[in-house]
Amino acid sequence: MSATASKRAPLPDDIRARKGGVPLVSLTAYTTPMAQMMDDHCDFVLVGDSVGMVLHGLPSTLSVTMEMMILHGQAVARGLSRAMMVVDMPFGSYEAAPQEAFANAARIMRETGAGAIKLEGGVGMAETIAFLVQRGIPVMAHIGLTPQSINTLGGYKVQGRGAAGDALMRDAQAVAEAGAFAVVLEKVPEGLSNRITSEVPIPTIGIGASAGCDGQILVVDDMLGLFTAFKAKFIKRFANLGEQGAVAIAEYARAVRARDFPGPEHVFSDEAPK
Repeated sequence: MSATASKRAPLPDDIRARKGGVPLVSLTAYTTPMAQMMDDHCDFVLVGDSVGMVLHGLPSTLSVTMEMMILHGQAVARGLSRAMMVVDMPFGSYEAAPQEAFANAARIMRETGAGAIKLEGGVGMAETIAFLVQRGIPVMAHIGLTPQSINTLGGYKVQGRGAAGDALMRDAQAVAEAGAFAVVLEKVPEGLSNRITSEVPIPTIGIGASAGCDGQILVVDDMLGLFTAFKAKFIKRFANLGEQGAVAIAEYARAVRARDFPGPEHVFSDEAPK
């Protein structure tokens, strides 16, 4: 089942059932208009904590709050009818204890209508994932490069090369056994990504991983060329709307200063129409 063919949004079990099938399509969204544009094309849409960097100008995801995620989740929900919405749990909202994670996840789902939440971590978060799933919270896991842990990872580095690959495999197996319905693999070497995809029973969603993953996700502002602060190797720009927007704004400024805008067709007559 694909989002484009479905009359309803997929459920987590529908996503899980796509393991090994037609690749799952996903993008991030933070606003209603962007969600509307991708609704017909994505199986699930992620309200990512990348919103902090992309829309709010923050240096990382670490300052993103529950209130920000809920606000943007509510906006995205208004633009979706066919794609499932997944909302990131922000840093500090789930790590301390499973009970705290449940309270915050329940709030996100209750206030946004999300179909699932996503959290970062592997073996160390397996207990929390199981706790949430047992209480009705569908969980998408996220391993490899976990942006909320960049201070301990030493930056935005590729994860799982060499001997570290075995640990990442254990992370993938742990989240699957804990009940996650899918797992994001971020910045994981191609060979290891393929190995994880072949050995874990849940869909793998790649971002900087492998075309062999069960699906792919990108930050929409990256793939549209709207966010240009940096460009990771794994990003393909399918459009350059940032450049086009800059040209359009410059032309607008020129037209205003030259009094070419507004023109006769943009202003109103003093007389009421008959």
